[in-house]
Amino acid sequence: MSNKDFRLDIAGYTDILKEMDICRKYGQDYRLEKGKWMEYVNYIHPSKIELRVADIIEETSKVKTLRLVSTTDSLPPFLAGQYINLFANIDGVRTSRPYSISSSPAQTAYYDITVGRIREGFVSDYLLDKVKVGDILESSSPTGNFYYNPLFHGEDLVFLAGGTGITPFMSMIREVIDKGLARSIQLFYGSNSVEDAIFHEELLEKAKKFNNLKYNLVISDLSSNYAGLKGLIDADLIKENVADINTKTFYICGPVAMYEFCLPELDKLSIPRKRIRREVYNFAGDIVNAPAWPNDVTANSEFTVAVIGGRVKTQTIKAKATEPLVVAMERNGIQVPSSCRSGECSLCRVKVLRGNVFELSGHVRKSDRDNGYVHACSAYPVSDLEIIL
Repeated sequence: MSNKDFRLDIAGYTDILKEMDICRKYGQDYRLEKGKWMEYVNYIHPSKIELRVADIIEETSKVKTLRLVSTTDSLPPFLAGQYINLFANIDGVRTSRPYSISSSPAQTAYYDITVGRIREGFVSDYLLDKVKVGDILESSSPTGNFYYNPLFHGEDLVFLAGGTGITPFMSMIREVIDKGLARSIQLFYGSNSVEDAIFHEELLEKAKKFNNLKYNLVISDLSSNYAGLKGLIDADLIKENVADINTKTFYICGPVAMYEFCLPELDKLSIPRKRIRREVYNFAGDIVNAPAWPNDVTANSEFTVAVIGGRVKTQTIKAKATEPLVVAMERNGIQVPSSCRSGECSLCRVKVLRGNVFELSGHVRKSDRDNGYVHACSAYPVSDLEIIL
Protein backbone atom coordinates (compact mmCIF):
# COMPACT_ATOMS: atom_id res chain seq x y z
CA MET A 1 0.00 0.00 0.00
CA SER A 2 1.31 3.45 -0.94
CA ASN A 3 2.07 5.92 1.85
CA LYS A 4 1.63 8.90 -0.46
CA ASP A 5 -0.43 11.73 1.04
CA PHE A 6 -3.40 11.98 -1.34
CA ARG A 7 -4.06 15.55 -0.19
CA LEU A 8 -1.00 16.67 -2.14
CA ASP A 9 -2.96 15.94 -5.34
CA ILE A 10 -5.66 18.46 -4.38
CA ALA A 11 -5.26 21.70 -6.27
CA GLY A 12 -4.15 24.51 -3.98
CA TYR A 13 -3.42 22.29 -0.99
CA THR A 14 0.30 23.05 -0.88
CA ASP A 15 -0.45 26.77 -1.07
CA ILE A 16 -2.69 26.41 1.97
CA LEU A 17 0.09 24.65 3.86
CA LYS A 18 2.45 27.54 3.10
CA GLU A 19 -0.15 30.05 4.33
CA MET A 20 -0.61 28.04 7.52
CA ASP A 21 3.14 28.07 8.17
CA ILE A 22 3.25 31.84 7.65
CA CYS A 23 0.29 32.36 10.01
CA ARG A 24 1.85 30.15 12.70
CA LYS A 25 5.10 32.11 12.44
CA TYR A 26 3.77 35.66 12.29
CA GLY A 27 0.16 35.44 13.40
CA GLN A 28 -1.70 34.36 16.53
CA ASP A 29 -2.41 30.69 17.08
CA TYR A 30 -5.99 30.78 18.34
CA ARG A 31 -5.80 27.11 19.22
CA LEU A 32 -4.02 28.26 22.37
CA GLU A 33 -7.18 30.17 23.32
CA LYS A 34 -9.37 27.09 23.13
CA GLY A 35 -11.83 26.99 26.01
CA LYS A 36 -10.97 30.47 27.29
CA TRP A 37 -14.15 32.01 25.90
CA MET A 38 -16.02 30.74 28.95
CA GLU A 39 -13.68 32.71 31.20
CA TYR A 40 -14.65 35.90 29.38
CA VAL A 41 -18.37 35.03 29.57
CA ASN A 42 -18.14 34.35 33.30
CA TYR A 43 -16.25 37.61 33.81
CA ILE A 44 -18.92 39.69 32.09
CA HIS A 45 -21.92 37.62 33.20
CA PRO A 46 -21.10 35.41 36.22
CA SER A 47 -23.87 33.21 37.55
CA LYS A 48 -23.33 34.51 41.09
CA ILE A 49 -21.76 37.66 42.54
CA GLU A 50 -20.49 38.11 46.10
CA LEU A 51 -21.35 41.60 47.33
CA ARG A 52 -20.45 43.60 50.42
CA VAL A 53 -22.76 46.22 51.91
CA ALA A 54 -20.66 49.40 51.72
CA ASP A 55 -23.34 51.84 52.87
CA ILE A 56 -26.99 52.00 53.92
CA ILE A 57 -28.87 55.16 52.96
CA GLU A 58 -32.23 55.97 54.55
CA GLU A 59 -34.52 57.30 51.81
CA THR A 60 -37.82 57.46 53.75
CA SER A 61 -39.17 55.96 56.98
CA LYS A 62 -39.98 52.76 55.08
CA VAL A 63 -37.27 52.67 52.42
CA LYS A 64 -33.50 52.23 52.45
CA THR A 65 -30.88 52.00 49.74
CA LEU A 66 -28.18 49.34 50.11
CA ARG A 67 -24.96 50.25 48.33
CA LEU A 68 -23.28 47.02 47.26
CA VAL A 69 -19.69 46.59 46.10
CA SER A 70 -17.89 43.51 44.80
CA THR A 71 -15.80 41.55 47.29
CA THR A 72 -13.44 40.32 44.60
CA ASP A 73 -13.21 42.25 41.35
CA SER A 74 -15.19 44.64 39.20
CA LEU A 75 -18.96 44.37 38.92
CA PRO A 76 -20.60 43.10 35.72
CA PRO A 77 -22.02 45.90 33.54
CA PHE A 78 -25.76 46.44 33.35
CA LEU A 79 -28.36 48.40 31.42
CA ALA A 80 -30.35 51.05 33.28
CA GLY A 81 -33.62 49.39 34.28
CA GLN A 82 -32.24 45.91 34.92
CA TYR A 83 -32.28 44.08 38.26
CA ILE A 84 -30.25 41.64 40.32
CA ASN A 85 -31.73 38.63 42.09
CA LEU A 86 -30.57 38.84 45.70
CA PHE A 87 -30.21 35.60 47.66
CA ALA A 88 -30.72 35.33 51.41
CA ASN A 89 -30.67 32.67 54.11
CA ILE A 90 -33.28 33.64 56.70
CA ASP A 91 -34.24 31.42 59.63
CA GLY A 92 -33.10 28.33 57.76
CA VAL A 93 -34.91 29.27 54.54
CA ARG A 94 -32.91 29.85 51.34
CA THR A 95 -34.79 32.30 49.15
CA SER A 96 -34.27 35.19 46.73
CA ARG A 97 -35.88 38.41 45.60
CA PRO A 98 -35.27 40.63 42.54
CA TYR A 99 -34.34 44.25 43.15
CA SER A 100 -33.97 46.82 40.40
CA ILE A 101 -30.65 48.64 40.39
CA SER A 102 -31.31 52.30 41.16
CA SER A 103 -27.76 53.57 40.58
CA SER A 104 -26.47 54.74 37.22
CA PRO A 105 -24.63 52.32 34.93
CA ALA A 106 -22.33 55.24 34.15
CA GLN A 107 -20.41 54.37 37.32
CA THR A 108 -19.09 50.86 37.91
CA ALA A 109 -18.00 50.91 41.55
CA TYR A 110 -21.27 49.76 43.11
CA TYR A 111 -24.88 48.70 42.67
CA ASP A 112 -27.58 50.54 44.61
CA ILE A 113 -30.72 48.57 45.41
CA THR A 114 -33.59 50.45 47.03
CA VAL A 115 -35.74 48.33 49.33
CA GLY A 116 -39.21 49.25 50.55
CA ARG A 117 -40.94 47.67 53.53
CA ILE A 118 -44.02 45.63 52.72
CA ARG A 119 -46.47 44.02 55.09
CA GLU A 120 -45.19 40.60 56.18
CA GLY A 121 -42.20 41.15 53.93
CA PHE A 122 -39.99 38.15 54.67
CA VAL A 123 -36.93 39.37 52.76
CA SER A 124 -37.57 43.12 52.88
CA ASP A 125 -37.79 43.03 56.70
CA TYR A 126 -34.51 41.11 56.79
CA LEU A 127 -32.72 43.59 54.52
CA LEU A 128 -34.13 46.63 56.32
CA ASP A 129 -33.77 45.43 59.92
CA LYS A 130 -30.95 42.87 60.02
CA VAL A 131 -28.44 43.67 57.30
CA LYS A 132 -25.68 46.08 58.29
CA VAL A 133 -22.65 47.71 56.68
CA GLY A 134 -19.96 45.11 56.03
CA ASP A 135 -22.34 42.16 55.61
CA ILE A 136 -21.79 39.86 52.65
CA LEU A 137 -24.67 39.11 50.28
CA GLU A 138 -24.96 37.03 47.13
CA SER A 139 -26.79 37.87 43.93
CA SER A 140 -27.18 36.94 40.31
CA SER A 141 -25.73 39.01 37.49
CA PRO A 142 -27.88 41.90 36.28
CA THR A 143 -30.72 40.75 34.06
CA GLY A 144 -34.15 41.83 32.82
CA ASN A 145 -35.75 43.33 29.70
CA PHE A 146 -36.98 46.64 31.09
CA TYR A 147 -34.48 49.03 29.54
CA TYR A 148 -34.20 51.69 26.87
CA ASN A 149 -33.65 50.57 23.27
CA PRO A 150 -32.43 53.44 21.06
CA LEU A 151 -33.56 51.67 17.89
CA PHE A 152 -37.23 51.52 18.85
CA HIS A 153 -38.07 53.80 21.77
CA GLY A 154 -37.24 57.24 20.41
CA GLU A 155 -35.94 60.12 22.51
CA ASP A 156 -39.20 61.36 24.09
CA LEU A 157 -40.04 59.17 27.09
CA VAL A 158 -42.82 59.23 29.67
CA PHE A 159 -42.27 57.25 32.89
CA LEU A 160 -45.24 56.15 35.03
CA ALA A 161 -44.04 54.96 38.44
CA GLY A 162 -45.65 53.86 41.67
CA GLY A 163 -44.03 53.14 45.05
CA THR A 164 -40.68 51.37 44.75
CA GLY A 165 -41.37 51.14 41.01
CA ILE A 166 -39.38 54.38 40.86
CA THR A 167 -36.09 52.47 41.26
CA PRO A 168 -35.41 51.40 37.63
CA PHE A 169 -36.44 54.87 36.48
CA MET A 170 -33.89 56.45 38.82
CA SER A 171 -31.18 54.39 37.14
CA MET A 172 -32.38 55.58 33.72
CA ILE A 173 -32.65 59.22 34.82
CA ARG A 174 -29.24 59.20 36.47
CA GLU A 175 -27.67 57.67 33.37
CA VAL A 176 -29.21 60.29 31.06
CA ILE A 177 -27.93 63.11 33.27
CA ASP A 178 -24.53 61.55 34.03
CA LYS A 179 -23.81 60.99 30.35
CA GLY A 180 -25.56 64.07 28.99
CA LEU A 181 -27.72 61.92 26.71
CA ALA A 182 -30.16 63.49 24.24
CA ARG A 183 -33.33 62.04 25.75
CA SER A 184 -36.30 63.92 27.16
CA ILE A 185 -37.97 62.33 30.17
CA GLN A 186 -41.24 63.22 31.87
CA LEU A 187 -41.80 61.32 35.10
CA PHE A 188 -45.19 60.83 36.79
CA TYR A 189 -44.61 59.33 40.23
CA GLY A 190 -47.62 58.15 42.21
CA SER A 191 -47.23 58.17 45.99
CA ASN A 192 -49.51 58.18 49.02
CA SER A 193 -47.80 61.29 50.39
CA VAL A 194 -44.80 63.53 49.84
CA GLU A 195 -43.08 61.85 52.78
CA ASP A 196 -43.40 58.44 51.09
CA ALA A 197 -41.99 59.65 47.76
CA ILE A 198 -38.59 58.04 47.28
CA PHE A 199 -35.78 60.24 45.83
CA HIS A 200 -38.18 63.22 45.93
CA GLU A 201 -35.58 65.88 46.77
CA GLU A 202 -33.06 64.52 44.27
CA LEU A 203 -35.67 64.48 41.53
CA LEU A 204 -36.75 68.04 42.31
CA GLU A 205 -33.15 69.20 42.15
CA LYS A 206 -32.40 67.38 38.89
CA ALA A 207 -35.60 68.62 37.23
CA LYS A 208 -34.76 72.19 38.24
CA LYS A 209 -31.25 71.93 36.84
CA PHE A 210 -31.80 69.92 33.65
CA ASN A 211 -34.33 70.92 30.99
CA ASN A 212 -34.72 67.41 29.60
CA LEU A 213 -36.27 66.11 32.84
CA LYS A 214 -39.78 66.97 34.02
CA TYR A 215 -40.89 65.60 37.39
CA ASN A 216 -44.55 65.29 38.37
CA LEU A 217 -45.29 63.90 41.82
CA VAL A 218 -48.90 62.68 41.99
CA ILE A 219 -50.29 62.32 45.52
CA SER A 220 -53.19 59.88 45.87
CA ASP A 221 -54.44 61.41 49.14
CA LEU A 222 -56.98 63.97 47.96
CA SER A 223 -57.21 65.48 51.45
CA SER A 224 -53.52 66.35 51.44
CA ASN A 225 -52.51 70.01 51.39
CA TYR A 226 -49.99 69.18 48.67
CA ALA A 227 -50.14 71.89 45.98
CA GLY A 228 -49.16 69.66 43.06
CA LEU A 229 -51.00 66.93 41.15
CA LYS A 230 -53.42 64.74 43.11
CA GLY A 231 -55.42 61.60 42.40
CA LEU A 232 -54.44 58.76 40.10
CA ILE A 233 -52.27 58.69 37.00
CA ASP A 234 -55.19 58.39 34.59
CA ALA A 235 -55.82 59.35 30.97
CA ASP A 236 -57.06 62.85 31.83
CA LEU A 237 -54.02 63.66 33.97
CA ILE A 238 -51.62 62.42 31.29
CA LYS A 239 -53.42 64.26 28.49
CA GLU A 240 -53.43 67.53 30.43
CA ASN A 241 -49.73 67.39 31.27
CA VAL A 242 -48.01 65.71 28.30
CA ALA A 243 -47.51 67.59 25.05
CA ASP A 244 -47.38 65.77 21.69
CA ILE A 245 -48.58 62.58 23.30
CA ASN A 246 -48.42 60.58 20.08
CA THR A 247 -44.64 60.99 19.84
CA LYS A 248 -43.87 59.45 23.24
CA THR A 249 -42.82 56.01 24.43
CA PHE A 250 -44.40 55.11 27.79
CA TYR A 251 -42.79 53.03 30.54
CA ILE A 252 -44.79 51.66 33.48
CA CYS A 253 -43.32 50.24 36.68
CA GLY A 254 -45.09 49.61 39.96
CA PRO A 255 -47.36 47.12 41.69
CA VAL A 256 -49.64 44.89 39.62
CA ALA A 257 -52.65 47.06 40.49
CA MET A 258 -50.97 50.09 38.93
CA TYR A 259 -50.27 48.23 35.71
CA GLU A 260 -53.86 46.98 35.54
CA PHE A 261 -55.10 50.55 36.02
CA CYS A 262 -52.67 52.46 33.80
CA LEU A 263 -52.72 50.22 30.74
CA PRO A 264 -56.47 50.79 30.07
CA GLU A 265 -55.91 54.50 30.66
CA LEU A 266 -53.25 54.53 27.94
CA ASP A 267 -55.67 52.63 25.71
CA LYS A 268 -58.10 55.53 26.14
CA LEU A 269 -55.41 57.79 24.72
CA SER A 270 -54.94 55.43 21.74
CA ILE A 271 -51.33 54.73 22.65
CA PRO A 272 -50.31 51.61 20.65
CA ARG A 273 -48.97 48.72 22.71
CA LYS A 274 -45.67 48.80 20.80
CA ARG A 275 -44.99 52.17 22.47
CA ILE A 276 -45.63 50.88 25.99
CA ARG A 277 -42.90 49.22 28.06
CA ARG A 278 -43.64 47.69 31.43
CA GLU A 279 -41.94 46.10 34.41
CA VAL A 280 -44.40 44.40 36.76
CA TYR A 281 -43.58 44.07 40.45
CA ASN A 282 -45.24 41.49 42.69
CA PHE A 283 -48.82 41.93 43.89
CA ALA A 284 -48.52 44.37 46.79
CA GLY A 285 -51.84 43.81 48.58
CA ASP A 286 -53.76 40.85 49.95
CA ILE A 287 -53.94 38.29 47.18
CA VAL A 288 -57.43 37.29 48.33
CA ASN A 289 -58.59 40.74 47.22
CA ALA A 290 -57.19 40.30 43.72
CA PRO A 291 -59.71 40.27 40.86
CA ALA A 292 -61.14 36.79 40.14
CA TRP A 293 -59.88 35.28 43.41
CA PRO A 294 -62.19 32.31 44.22
CA ASN A 295 -64.79 33.22 46.83
CA ASP A 296 -64.55 29.89 48.65
CA VAL A 297 -60.83 30.31 49.44
CA THR A 298 -60.03 32.51 52.46
CA ALA A 299 -56.81 34.03 53.74
CA ASN A 300 -56.62 31.22 56.33
CA SER A 301 -56.96 28.39 53.82
CA GLU A 302 -54.13 25.87 53.70
CA PHE A 303 -53.60 23.06 51.21
CA THR A 304 -51.50 19.95 50.73
CA VAL A 305 -49.01 20.02 47.87
CA ALA A 306 -47.37 16.80 46.67
CA VAL A 307 -44.06 17.69 44.97
CA ILE A 308 -43.03 14.67 42.93
CA GLY A 309 -40.19 13.59 40.64
CA GLY A 310 -38.27 16.02 38.54
CA ARG A 311 -35.47 17.91 40.26
CA VAL A 312 -36.24 17.03 43.90
CA LYS A 313 -37.05 14.08 46.10
CA THR A 314 -40.78 13.40 46.24
CA GLN A 315 -42.37 14.94 49.32
CA THR A 316 -45.62 16.46 50.56
CA ILE A 317 -45.77 19.94 52.05
CA LYS A 318 -48.34 22.37 53.40
CA ALA A 319 -48.95 25.60 51.47
CA LYS A 320 -50.94 28.67 52.46
CA ALA A 321 -53.38 30.09 49.96
CA THR A 322 -51.82 33.53 50.43
CA GLU A 323 -48.26 32.56 49.49
CA PRO A 324 -46.92 31.65 46.04
CA LEU A 325 -45.90 28.05 45.48
CA VAL A 326 -42.24 29.02 45.23
CA VAL A 327 -42.36 30.49 48.75
CA ALA A 328 -44.11 27.42 50.15
CA MET A 329 -41.46 25.16 48.63
CA GLU A 330 -38.56 27.30 49.87
CA ARG A 331 -40.06 27.40 53.35
CA ASN A 332 -39.98 23.61 53.32
CA GLY A 333 -36.37 23.39 52.19
CA ILE A 334 -37.02 22.81 48.48
CA GLN A 335 -34.67 24.88 46.33
CA VAL A 336 -36.41 26.35 43.30
CA PRO A 337 -34.57 28.11 40.44
CA SER A 338 -35.89 31.66 40.16
CA SER A 339 -34.90 35.13 39.05
CA CYS A 340 -37.65 37.70 38.42
CA ARG A 341 -40.20 36.50 41.03
CA SER A 342 -42.93 38.20 39.00
CA GLY A 343 -43.90 35.52 36.48
CA GLU A 344 -41.80 36.55 33.51
CA CYS A 345 -38.50 34.63 33.42
CA SER A 346 -40.09 31.11 33.65
CA LEU A 347 -37.16 29.63 35.63
CA CYS A 348 -39.48 28.52 38.43
CA ARG A 349 -42.10 26.83 36.24
CA VAL A 350 -43.76 23.68 37.59
CA LYS A 351 -46.22 21.26 36.06
CA VAL A 352 -49.60 20.90 37.77
CA LEU A 353 -50.77 17.28 37.60
CA ARG A 354 -53.78 17.66 39.86
CA GLY A 355 -55.63 20.55 41.52
CA ASN A 356 -55.99 24.25 40.82
CA VAL A 357 -53.91 27.38 41.29
CA PHE A 358 -54.69 31.08 41.05
CA GLU A 359 -52.09 32.65 38.77
CA LEU A 360 -51.26 36.32 38.42
CA SER A 361 -48.73 35.98 35.60
CA GLY A 362 -49.87 36.42 32.03
CA HIS A 363 -46.48 35.44 30.64
CA VAL A 364 -46.67 31.66 30.57
CA ARG A 365 -45.79 30.41 27.10
CA LYS A 366 -48.75 28.92 25.23
CA SER A 367 -46.94 25.59 24.83
CA ASP A 368 -46.32 25.50 28.60
CA ARG A 369 -49.90 26.41 29.46
CA ASP A 370 -51.25 23.77 27.08
CA ASN A 371 -49.19 21.19 28.96
CA GLY A 372 -50.16 22.26 32.46
CA TYR A 373 -47.17 24.41 33.45
CA VAL A 374 -47.43 27.48 35.69
CA HIS A 375 -44.90 29.92 37.13
CA ALA A 376 -44.49 28.99 40.79
CA CYS A 377 -43.60 32.55 41.84
CA SER A 378 -47.01 33.87 40.80
CA ALA A 379 -49.19 30.79 41.31
CA TYR A 380 -51.18 30.45 44.55
CA PRO A 381 -52.77 27.15 45.65
CA VAL A 382 -56.56 27.19 45.82
CA SER A 383 -56.95 23.42 46.27
CA ASP A 384 -54.80 20.42 47.14
CA LEU A 385 -52.13 20.01 44.46
CA GLU A 386 -49.81 17.52 42.86
CA ILE A 387 -46.95 19.11 40.94
CA ILE A 388 -43.69 18.20 39.24
CA LEU A 389 -40.72 20.49 39.87
